[in-house]
Amino acid sequence: MGRIDPYMGMLARSIFNSFAWLAIATLIGASPAMASRFANQFVEFEVPPQWQCALEGAEWVCQSQNEGKKREAIIVLAAKLKGDQDSLDQYLAFLKGAKAFTSVQGKPVKSDPKFAKTVSINGHPWVDALHLESEIPGFYTRYLATVKQDIGVLVTYSINKAKYSEYQSEFDNLIRTLKVFRKGGGINAAPAAGNLFQQAQIPTQISNDSIFPGVAPQGGSDVPAQAAKSEPNENLFYLGLAGAVVLVLILRRRNSGG
Repeated sequence: MGRIDPYMGMLARSIFNSFAWLAIATLIGASPAMASRFANQFVEFEVPPQWQCALEGAEWVCQSQNEGKKREAIIVLAAKLKGDQDSLDQYLAFLKGAKAFTSVQGKPVKSDPKFAKTVSINGHPWVDALHLESEIPGFYTRYLATVKQDIGVLVTYSINKAKYSEYQSEFDNLIRTLKVFRKGGGINAAPAAGNLFQQAQIPTQISNDSIFPGVAPQGGSDVPAQAAKSEPNENLFYLGLAGAVVLVLILRRRNSGG
């Protein structure tokens, strides 16, 4: 076959380069979002990407803003004025034992403690524990509890047991960046009397629309609507890119006299 018009070769290369740069831009834009730092009156840490924290009653609640992930995990932060039951030893003893409670369906539930230990996080001692089904049926809950000056502090995150491995690295990063302090002035804390773990209002169910103890999840799909709508466009883009690559290879082969 004869040699192809040089203009057509330049046009093909231009098309290929355009698709290549578009692919690079798309990949950069699709890279994971950076974590952001959250801080209130007694703790700070890096929340996972696309998460947001808000004050719900006496507790701070953090949850993904992705509609398809809201029911998979939740973070709850609580504080109380320090009382007779607030010490690391007492926190450790409490978290070593199983927690028994009645589910919203009226069924008795007993948690399965996985571990409970004292650790140092950024130079401060914490009690670190993991239970299965201690707060929400079918969920793991990680507890981090400590005392700071005149307050007891509790950080919990609960993850659907089927999704635990997916969230583990994000929550390990939360722990690495966790810092506790005591800012002056008023603080959103429970009274000194009582148990830190029993006073903290941790939801027994997770809803997509809002977070309230005892409220069952309302419908919804596990696949975000936005992501589902974007898939056809992404498929067309990659098909177009593949077509451009094939076109360039054909033109180069013809140009070489093959």
